Amino acid sequence: MLYYLHELSDYFSALRLFEAQTFRVAGACVSAFLLCLLLGNRVILKLISLKAGQPIRQASEVHKLAELHGGKGGTPTMGGILLIGAVIVSTLLWARLDNPMIWATLFVGAGMAALGFVDDYLKVTKKTSEGVSSKMKLLVQLVIAILAIHFLSVHAETAAHMKQLYVPFFKDPVINDMGWFAYVFMAVVIVGCSNAVNLTDGLDGLATGCMISTAMAYALFTYIAGHAVAANYLLLPHLEYVGELTVICAALVGAGLGFMWFNCHPAQVFMGDTGSLAIGGLLAMVAICAKQEILLVIVGGVFVLEALSVILQVLSFKLTGKRIFKMAPIHHHFELMGWKESKVITRFWIISIMFAMLGMVTLKIR
Repeated sequence: MLYYLHELSDYFSALRLFEAQTFRVAGACVSAFLLCLLLGNRVILKLISLKAGQPIRQASEVHKLAELHGGKGGTPTMGGILLIGAVIVSTLLWARLDNPMIWATLFVGAGMAALGFVDDYLKVTKKTSEGVSSKMKLLVQLVIAILAIHFLSVHAETAAHMKQLYVPFFKDPVINDMGWFAYVFMAVVIVGCSNAVNLTDGLDGLATGCMISTAMAYALFTYIAGHAVAANYLLLPHLEYVGELTVICAALVGAGLGFMWFNCHPAQVFMGDTGSLAIGGLLAMVAICAKQEILLVIVGGVFVLEALSVILQVLSFKLTGKRIFKMAPIHHHFELMGWKESKVITRFWIISIMFAMLGMVTLKIR
């Protein structure tokens, strides 16, 4: 929205700044951070007044973990409203709104947030850890993903780009036109990433910190992909529209830092499914638009490890009757090994930063 102020630069030359992408990226990051910081206490107090406390699973469900997390009962959840709200508002303020990728990405973020909000609301009102059923949640996620994918797949200027499949370390697309399989592949990426972030959100600030490092890496990818000279030099797929997604990545970083102010250990508020499902959807859509969706496995490595630990745990128990981990997702495994929550969180943040750096290294390997 503020981008269009540059059209008045004939009257006030300083308004040319709003045309510069780097200025708007910085503006989105700072405004998202300030929105979270300024509104954080008000949102928390409102959630407390609504008695939107996080239900904690009983000892019969999680045994020793209930002792470790029992004190968190009543901490307000649904704080993702603050985080995602800051991202959406900042993006609308600073991004170019004639960009279909901006609207598709925001649609996925808002849609996943709405689904997460319903899930959190049901948990809070029922005072249980059960919200929307798994099947219904998966169905809604697929519908949201397919609608966004279809929008970009039929748009004249993004259709060909969306159907290409790139693999890390290769400069040319492995498949130029995936056809109908593009819908399946990209929907799996969106739903998978959304649920992986949701599984990671089990400790104070864990998912938020990992989101920040992942979003920073994709801010670099999208910025390069949107500029022809840089993209050609580094052999990345170029599309001018992709560059504007750097604004969303910057907003995610700023909102994540602002939300962390209240979400760090011991947390004053949890993001809940409202935030975690939306974050995963946003990151996945950014990766898809930049044609770096497969690289998300590396850059978002912590999210992948968390999801894999759950999958392996379930498969192992069904096939052999034995568990691989003391508890899944894997961050709880380390808690039950005796690590303090703060230690688990910090070490996972470190791993996430290293995964992000590893992903960025691939820029020079083509």
